[in-house]
Amino acid sequence: MEQLIGAHAGHGRWWHARARGSICRGVIPFSELQLERYARHIVLPEIGGAGQRRLLAARVAVVGAGGIGAGLLPWLAAAGMGRIRLVDDDIVSLSNLQRQTLFTADDLGAPKVERAARALGRINPDCAVEPVAVRLTAANAALMLGGCDVVADGCDNFETRLAVADACQALRVPLVSAAVGPFDGQLSTFRGWEAGMPCYRCLVGNDPRAIERNCADTGVLGALPGAMGALAAVEVLREIVGFGEGLAGRLLLMDAMGMRQRTVRLAKDQACAGCGARVG
Repeated sequence: MEQLIGAHAGHGRWWHARARGSICRGVIPFSELQLERYARHIVLPEIGGAGQRRLLAARVAVVGAGGIGAGLLPWLAAAGMGRIRLVDDDIVSLSNLQRQTLFTADDLGAPKVERAARALGRINPDCAVEPVAVRLTAANAALMLGGCDVVADGCDNFETRLAVADACQALRVPLVSAAVGPFDGQLSTFRGWEAGMPCYRCLVGNDPRAIERNCADTGVLGALPGAMGALAAVEVLREIVGFGEGLAGRLLLMDAMGMRQRTVRLAKDQACAGCGARVG
């Protein structure tokens, strides 16, 4: 794994350099191109120049370059996210193209993270993407996610989701988690180390063998992962800039069949193996 990190040192040295300074230590002036590119953010009182600088200095990890990732990543890049580590070991297949709009037929057979990084570079050269074509596991999750400001998870299996959630809880890094079914989606932000705030395991439990839906078996409406990914991008930006009321402690539910959306409160489970009182 150390070799993996070293192999990406060209655009990944920043990842373990968080101790050298927090977001926006000192004020770096915008270039004229940046002032024009981010003008619609800068004019918003809730973001402004200070918020845009936070985005440009931020480090985000995204787990999964599939349908949710394809809806999430372009918006992070366009917003001026400074650093993105993209973790996924999959390759582009023809069945992906119905919903994974970062890719084209020319990308078939190529690692998703590499082709996604290329696409994001075309969207915004301010955004440095570190592609990591490795499957995230419980064994390497802390290494993959350490040093970041926010983690966004849109992966396609429950075991990886638990590994991501446990690492974020241990590292005390906000986790924005999105998931979809055939015609439904859900989204929340987890900060389970905070008093009264649930972690991901408070919602889903502890069994990595839990039954999960696979879009290869059940199908999925092509636009839905993109919509949930875009909403996840809003949550990532919110966690970095700090505007409005986020989804920590709440779960957003999307029903595309009835075109309904609602949020429900999530309670912290005091017996939770991830964040409960007995864990400390």
